[in-house]
Amino acid sequence: MTDVFHHSWLGGLFGDDEMAAIWSAESQLANMLRFEAAWSRALGRAGLVNATAANATAEAILTVKPDIAELRDGTARDGVPVPALVAAVKHALPGADNSVHQGATSQDVIDTALALSLRATSDLFLARIAALEAALHGLADKFGRNTMMGRTRMQAAVPIRVADHIDAWSGPLARHGARIADIRPRVEQLQFGGAAGNRAAVGDAAPAIAKSLATDLGLANPPRAWHAERDGVAEYGALLSLLTGALGKMGQDICLMAQRGIDEIRIRGSGGSSAMPHKQNPIPAEILVTLARFNATLVSGLHHSLVHEQERSGAAWALEWMILPQMAEATARALTLATSLTEHTEVMGR
Repeated sequence: MTDVFHHSWLGGLFGDDEMAAIWSAESQLANMLRFEAAWSRALGRAGLVNATAANATAEAILTVKPDIAELRDGTARDGVPVPALVAAVKHALPGADNSVHQGATSQDVIDTALALSLRATSDLFLARIAALEAALHGLADKFGRNTMMGRTRMQAAVPIRVADHIDAWSGPLARHGARIADIRPRVEQLQFGGAAGNRAAVGDAAPAIAKSLATDLGLANPPRAWHAERDGVAEYGALLSLLTGALGKMGQDICLMAQRGIDEIRIRGSGGSSAMPHKQNPIPAEILVTLARFNATLVSGLHHSLVHEQERSGAAWALEWMILPQMAEATARALTLATSLTEHTEVMGR
């Protein structure tokens, strides 16, 4: 692996196994197969194919094991893995052609898989935000009555309580948790539009199919496809940058508090130096700053991906695939680091 999240040693700084699993190829494939199974069931429920046969096909789809090399080659050829995936399903289930993928399009499959990934991502974020809030409350209980110097514009101002400083770290977390809860219905949405986004291939059965799909997959059921309307994805990425930005502020504060001569915080297990054994470098706090800056740079890329031409864009769409998983993993890692820093704080204030 060449990216820092899965690099052999840099992954120790930046990687997050739980989030990596959510966005892994294996999870994406499972989500795409879930869509195809739900699609077959929906066709049967709508009376477009034999319902009994469609249900049997749906169960069988979930057991299909496509050849990953064929999916890779198919993606290089077609720009998406879905044609190769559908071919693999039909090859594994001969005779089920009329209840496999008929009336759907590749973007329906991939974007619905994205929505399922975002649901799991938000679940993980909310759990970690709650854990960090609890850890910060514990820190305030332990050291909150201590004093420290309040500083404005990097200069000493007046003494404050440690609790005042911690409040500036914990306050944004509740707001960001509320933002995640608020955005979920806008991004955890079924994608169903068919070839050109108007659901024409299934005619009058479209509402029934959409309802069946959304119910099966546990997703919101929007009134139309959002193939070229990517504001929800961009908004989600912006929210991740807000969250890592808040954690970056915490990391920056800790770096400054840990300076020799200021010594307002001591973190157990801080990093050592190969040349200066007397040093304890605030490595996790520094990485919080790095991850905040990383996500801030990627937000602009997601905003570029808003520009979809006509009914579908390949270029803008693919940009999301490159950016959003990295932002999610950076955010997950930041939350874990911030909680660990809090739990390993041995001294704060005076």
